[in-house]
Amino acid sequence: MILRAHTNTQRGFTLIELMLALALLGLLMVMLYGSFSAVANSKVHAENRMLTEQEGRAIIWQLSKEIRGAIQTPLVLSKTLLIGQGRMESGVPLDSVTFSTADVAHRRSLNGFGTEELVAYTAAPNLEHRGWFILMRGQTSALITQNPGTATTPPVVLADNVLGLHLRYFDGQRWLESWDSRNTPPGQVLPLAISVDLSMASPGGRPANFSTSIAVPMAFILR
Repeated sequence: MILRAHTNTQRGFTLIELMLALALLGLLMVMLYGSFSAVANSKVHAENRMLTEQEGRAIIWQLSKEIRGAIQTPLVLSKTLLIGQGRMESGVPLDSVTFSTADVAHRRSLNGFGTEELVAYTAAPNLEHRGWFILMRGQTSALITQNPGTATTPPVVLADNVLGLHLRYFDGQRWLESWDSRNTPPGQVLPLAISVDLSMASPGGRPANFSTSIAVPMAFILR
């Protein structure tokens, strides 16, 4: 009878093989994390860009809607006010505009037809972010019966990431950088059109630019 020795051919992983496996697993996890992180950052980036686009379009829409409501009556001249001031701030245009609008309220005042509310769009430097500006919308009463010292509603912040705001005014022959209805002939207190260029900061450093030309319907009545 012949006896044969039985040898066990099974063996475990060596320490080097385990270390290599862990290193490969770690490398794979780092690659997966980088991919997921890039996708997540791109998603957040796109959402923030979309919010900036929506914010800019909303500002342009509101400004256009209110300017189109500026009043100029053909029979009894209305007490219309539109003052556009062009200025530069840190090398970029940062204009302001104040006007009366029927979009807010148009009621008979004590002295002919007058608009009860004045709307003003102004901008100021953003002290928390260099190069950015805060765009604000204010609304005040224009009634002559307003009591002195009456508290006014503070301006509402529309955006804090504005890079520039440029408005121009078309008088029928040329585009002007400013407008003052107090120095215009009767019946010509409103420009025929107003162009608006708005620039806002968006993620990635690329500015979001918005432009429109607003025809002022009431300006054509007495022209």
